[in-house]
Amino acid sequence: MPATEDREKRQSIIDACQRMNALGINQGTSGNISLRHGEGMLITPTSTPYEAMRPEQIVYMDFDGSHDPARRPSSEWRIHRDILKARPDVAAIVHAHPPYATMLAIMGMEIPPVHYMVACAGGDTIRCAPYATFGTQELSDHAVRALEDRLACLLEHHGMIAVGPSLSKAMWLAVEVETLARQYHGCLQIGAPPRLSREEIDNVRIRMAGYGHVEE
Repeated sequence: MPATEDREKRQSIIDACQRMNALGINQGTSGNISLRHGEGMLITPTSTPYEAMRPEQIVYMDFDGSHDPARRPSSEWRIHRDILKARPDVAAIVHAHPPYATMLAIMGMEIPPVHYMVACAGGDTIRCAPYATFGTQELSDHAVRALEDRLACLLEHHGMIAVGPSLSKAMWLAVEVETLARQYHGCLQIGAPPRLSREEIDNVRIRMAGYGHVEE
């Protein structure tokens, strides 16, 4: 049986998975979530319905990829491991397939600075990483590059990733990315939307620095 702190972290992952589906930013078991834990991470198991998931089913994995062979981690474990290894500022990762963000990802489109809240993802765009087969090292490498100096990215023909210093903040950002994707998609039905300058996005980031949902 996991220790109390361990079990609380595992339960928080399950709660976030269920909330992800309730919010409509994911469907079925297609998404996955991880939390930094000790010298490795806790990550959702593969192909397990969220409503039936138990804390002991959450997989602990060392950063060398080793784990209990009786527990099968998400097929996207490489993305989670590699982001956590590359980004000491990140403690939680949410990977999901929200409808509007995924539509843009299918088209290979990034989210430009059409709204000031794009700044919440760390820059003046939310990049779209090139396509690679799910679960591969190639896809993980693309994701890590797309997340350089960013907190979110899209994955071409796939979905999106949001990261943060806590699971609640990563979840908040995942929802915000889907909102931005929906807004951008709606604007495109009218025409090419005007964009905010990089200087203005930088100004917004500075003004947001004290907001509780952006920084610890």
